[in-house]
Amino acid sequence: MSSVARLTAAAAAAGVLAAAVALPAVGGTGAIFVSASEDLGIKPEELKEPPLAEKTTVVDAKGNPIAQFYEQYRESVTLDQVAPIMKTAIISIEDFRFYEHGAIDIEGTMRALAKNFASGGIAQGGSSITQQYVKQVLLNSATTDKERNAALEASYARKLKELRYAMAVEEKYTKDEILEKYLNIAYFGAHANGVEAAAKRFFGVKASQLNLVQAATLAGAVQDPNATDPNLGKAQRKRLLNRRNVVLDRMAELKKITPEEAEEAKSKPLGYKGTSLPGGCSASQYPYFCMYVRNEVLSNKAFGKTAKARSQFLNRGGLTIQTTLDPKMQRAAEQAIKKYVYAKDNPVAAEALVQPGTGEIKAMAASRKYGNNKRKKEMSYNVVADAKHGGGTGFQAGSTFKTFTLVTALKKGWKINDGFTVGSGYTAPYYSSFKNCKGESIGDPSHTVTNDEGGGGFKTLATGTWQSVNTFFVMLEQKVGLCETVQTAKSLGIHRSDGLDLLEFETFTLGTNEMDPVTVANAYATLGARGKFCEPMAITKITDRNGKVTTYKPDCKKALDPEVADAAANILSGVFTKGTMRGVGGIGRPAAGKTGTTDNQATAWFAGFTPDLAGAVSIGDPRGAQDHKLNGVTIGGRYYGNVFGATIPGPIWKDTMLGALKGVPATEFHPVNTARFGGCGSGCAPVRQTQPDDATNDVGDGPLDEADIADFG
Repeated sequence: MSSVARLTAAAAAAGVLAAAVALPAVGGTGAIFVSASEDLGIKPEELKEPPLAEKTTVVDAKGNPIAQFYEQYRESVTLDQVAPIMKTAIISIEDFRFYEHGAIDIEGTMRALAKNFASGGIAQGGSSITQQYVKQVLLNSATTDKERNAALEASYARKLKELRYAMAVEEKYTKDEILEKYLNIAYFGAHANGVEAAAKRFFGVKASQLNLVQAATLAGAVQDPNATDPNLGKAQRKRLLNRRNVVLDRMAELKKITPEEAEEAKSKPLGYKGTSLPGGCSASQYPYFCMYVRNEVLSNKAFGKTAKARSQFLNRGGLTIQTTLDPKMQRAAEQAIKKYVYAKDNPVAAEALVQPGTGEIKAMAASRKYGNNKRKKEMSYNVVADAKHGGGTGFQAGSTFKTFTLVTALKKGWKINDGFTVGSGYTAPYYSSFKNCKGESIGDPSHTVTNDEGGGGFKTLATGTWQSVNTFFVMLEQKVGLCETVQTAKSLGIHRSDGLDLLEFETFTLGTNEMDPVTVANAYATLGARGKFCEPMAITKITDRNGKVTTYKPDCKKALDPEVADAAANILSGVFTKGTMRGVGGIGRPAAGKTGTTDNQATAWFAGFTPDLAGAVSIGDPRGAQDHKLNGVTIGGRYYGNVFGATIPGPIWKDTMLGALKGVPATEFHPVNTARFGGCGSGCAPVRQTQPDDATNDVGDGPLDEADIADFG
């Protein structure tokens, strides 16, 4: 500002004050402002007051807080939730005539004006609490550097503008309402916005619990919160201590406290505790689930049309986000993982639990802690989820994908005992033996698929699944169609963890695509819900700062014929009694699932379900699964020559389910439609002379056994 402009502005300000001083001060806006308006044409100007940035709290399904997000750490409170001594302290030091004057304190401003004229600039503020509130509103509303600079500009023009706004504020609110707003918007330093956040940050108490020493400290901090920020070091703490003592002296001078009380308080140490600010997923008890929720809000347009809008919604909205996380089930998953895999191990285990019929994610757990400390082998990404929700590239899902080929065969009319003879190796006869969904021939006659344990002979849908025979499933995929199998997988929500398109090769059924536990668990949950697919969901309700509640319902659709899902569940339940999980055993209630191991044990999985809960467990080395296979490794303090799906993931899944479903009544699988799926059609086993095990077969009452196969043969 030029010297002429400065003098002009100063003259205008002086005119306002001269006109004001000519009349006696009256409470509220008072006659002084009527006079100023009439003499100089200065009128109240409406102040836009956007909602303050408020912290968002995330709670579990029981309502327990599990995480907080904020752009500014603030917890707004009403004036009756602030200790009276705090109100006295802030008024004493900042605006002792607050309840007596209008929008401007004439005496204080005249003193400041005299000093400012002498210095040629703004040397002293003289601002009332109302004016300070206005300044904070303008500063908090600023979205650009230009707006922020304008709010902080040391000029008479800004002062006059603030005065216009302050006049309007005084007309709009009572003095108590203005004080409440000021205490909630003021910045106290140490990243604490508002008196409640400051009380917790500085002293670990609520604003209602502040004592004299603490109140004087916070009252002193607002003048220059950066210079007196106790979180920055000894010099700042010393300044804050000196400033606190100034406040105590002023309170004694105004007879708000006695000189003896002031001296006793001044003898006390600063008492700053620096209570950790709760916020972000690193501070959450459940960091992986927290990351899923955070990324869901930031990426889903249901929470805002633009990325900026969604970020503000989460970090400034003052929301309470209720989630699907079940603390009992989460605890069961964490304990099961900890039993088999240590945080210090190179391989990492991850597990997700999903409720069939709703898609609600009940738990997300991993063997490693979340963080950036590589020495402690912390994880900096969400190993339980896909990249969209903060995850990485995932791990190849192995034979858990055979389930999608099985389901495709059942959809096409295959019966449980239909099958064919396979060898220990399989080579595609022609390039055209497999076609992707673009119609391209992608068979590979130069590559031979082999079985981990031989496994040749006649296999049915049931026995081929129980024994997890690679050659059987690749040939089955050839018969039912690669593209059809891919489409089945997609209908169950299968997508690559890294967000790229699914790789459609003949080895699709062997699980060569990288997956995450949430996606796989949700696909298996669809079978538990008799073919009802629901998008994975983590948020059930959001309550905004004004108490408005928005609920979120499951997003579901029919993906499979229920009878197809029933038949698949029946076959997969045999994995526990006659298949790859027979050494681990079941969980004492109807359950079905599939192990998964990739070539040479690069990764291992187990995915399983009951009608009540589904889960998927993965284990692999994040340094690179192909370069660091699960052979000759020590995990959880035990040495393993080779790790398969039933070696570690299967037991983790079993222990998790036993804990998560404890006390939950068991739900039976729906019986198989034997007229549709019983016996065999065109792919029957060679006739074998044997006696039935009983008068009727037990298809639908449990997994098929060899006697049942003979019954239908």
